[in-house]
Amino acid sequence: MTEQQPVPGTQAGLLQAELREQRAAARTGGDPELQREAPEKRPFSFGRWFKATGWRHLVGIVVVAFALFPIVFVISSSLNPKGTLTGSNALFSQIGFDAYARILTNPDVPFTTWFANTLIIAGITAILTVFLGSLAAYAFSRMRFTGRRFGLVSIVVIQMFPQMLAVVAIFLVMTAISDWFPAIGLNTHIGLIMVYLGGALGVNTYLMYGYFNTIPASIDEAAKIDGAGHARIFFTIILRLVAPILAVVALLSFIFTVNEYVVASVILIDTEKQTLAVGLVKLVSNPRYADWAAFSAGAVIAALPVVLLFLYLQKYIVGGLSAGAVK
Repeated sequence: MTEQQPVPGTQAGLLQAELREQRAAARTGGDPELQREAPEKRPFSFGRWFKATGWRHLVGIVVVAFALFPIVFVISSSLNPKGTLTGSNALFSQIGFDAYARILTNPDVPFTTWFANTLIIAGITAILTVFLGSLAAYAFSRMRFTGRRFGLVSIVVIQMFPQMLAVVAIFLVMTAISDWFPAIGLNTHIGLIMVYLGGALGVNTYLMYGYFNTIPASIDEAAKIDGAGHARIFFTIILRLVAPILAVVALLSFIFTVNEYVVASVILIDTEKQTLAVGLVKLVSNPRYADWAAFSAGAVIAALPVVLLFLYLQKYIVGGLSAGAVK
């Protein structure tokens, strides 16, 4: 049997209407205007919530877990005192800091020297890449000269070929330079930085060129009316407005230099001059005994500068400083 609804106008109907008004008054604080507008709250339904937004949370959790698993595995391997990967399948089954102590105190493994070389080379490469790339991007964006379009097309075409294909040519060129200028040739940090700059300037220049085009030309014209030249406009106005893209280029250049192995292993020969990526490979290159725990510990330590730099530049990456530059 179905429950009969009270007939409007009867005593039961009036009591039910009064009860609904009291519930609405309790929700709206007694405001009569809100009583007429406030809808009755629908009961929570898990199916309706999952169909609307819940599935997005599930996808996000799966993606985060997929991205964090390699990091968790490396951290677990670095804490494994046995030094092998076979015991790291069970995550955090054994915890110890023997690998960190071994890689930092072993006289045969100059980890601190490799780490310092990596920071110096990556820092100088990132700074020079941003500076030279921004100069070239400003010239392509604001100036009109013969060969401008050909230069832009050449940058795009050259970047289609990876730098790894030119490793043999780079080695031969650096060997020839060493005969005349040993300070910038083979087995030197300056020579490696020059190779990195040559390979990174093209794509970074084109990336910054597109961002420079979003800055209104009226800013340059207003500065020229006040008597400013190209150099003053670039250093005092444009660079502040394009800070987000400069931060992105600096971060990408730093990460690439820290992780690069092929070119650094060809150019840097002496152990004391090698970078961290080249040095850590030696720990696992021995087929009889590969110290994967020390390798993982070194990888965790090498990731710290990248994470700190990303956290520092995050405010420039997220915030668009050029927004509201002109009215």
